[in-house]
Amino acid sequence: MVVLEVIILDLKMMFSLIKAIFEVFVLPKLKSVENEIILITGTGHGMGREVALRLGRLGGKVICVDINKKGNQETVDLIRKESGKAYRYECDVTNREAVLELKEKVCREVGEVTMLINNAGIMPCKPFLAHSAAEIRAVFELNIIAHHWTCQAFLPSMMERNHGHIVAMSSMAGVMGLRNLVPYCATKYGVRGFMESLSEELREHPKDYSGIKFTTIFPYIVDTGLAKNPRVKFTNLMKIVSPQDAADQIVDSIRRNYFSNTIPKSMHYNVMIASALPRNVGLLAKDFVDTGLDPHPY
Repeated sequence: MVVLEVIILDLKMMFSLIKAIFEVFVLPKLKSVENEIILITGTGHGMGREVALRLGRLGGKVICVDINKKGNQETVDLIRKESGKAYRYECDVTNREAVLELKEKVCREVGEVTMLINNAGIMPCKPFLAHSAAEIRAVFELNIIAHHWTCQAFLPSMMERNHGHIVAMSSMAGVMGLRNLVPYCATKYGVRGFMESLSEELREHPKDYSGIKFTTIFPYIVDTGLAKNPRVKFTNLMKIVSPQDAADQIVDSIRRNYFSNTIPKSMHYNVMIASALPRNVGLLAKDFVDTGLDPHPY
């Protein structure tokens, strides 16, 4: 029986490998997001705004959530100007009670959320010992703990219907450590672990939750204003990504149900190669590329 099980496992693994290779050349079909109720945090500017605009154009009902009332309203107005459906809510997503109240309000006024995009984040950039206790807490509360509160609020209704999609913004700082970003890197590694373990919890559940998808995005440096002092040695090879280009790739990843993706996509293969190398070899390559962030004024 054990030999038979191993043979079956080998066949399944081979099939999955062939399928993965096939999808490198023949991309998975784009799914429709029309009439999906899509809640996005951090829509007041940058990638959050750009993703919201694109999903609005595709027919999604976009719930814009930010603490910046003015910027958030501008995003809603831009979506509506293009005949899209958008709704504005202000919420401090680091406050669990406020998130639960938001859930009830959105459900009552718009409907049950079917897609959750955890995009809001902050990125203080300076040496680790220069961070205050308050700054470290703030980074963790928004960049990772808030994901727990939003998922606890909106995941249950997705599970009831076996339909939904949870998207999280990690970072290339979530796959490699970078100086001047110690707390930030820790939170982005946390996002990666959170999404992988939550998806596994549903995958291994006795009930069928295969209709709920998970996507984690790992962007390189995006020109949203968070990275004030980027350091790029080979500017033609590793260009800073615009929020518009990043949003195009994020929406494409969502619509193809990718479990994870890097921005730009080529970074995915760089990470795979680097992770297979001995640590010292990878560090030599990292030092040669010499890309990262210099400290913000503090």
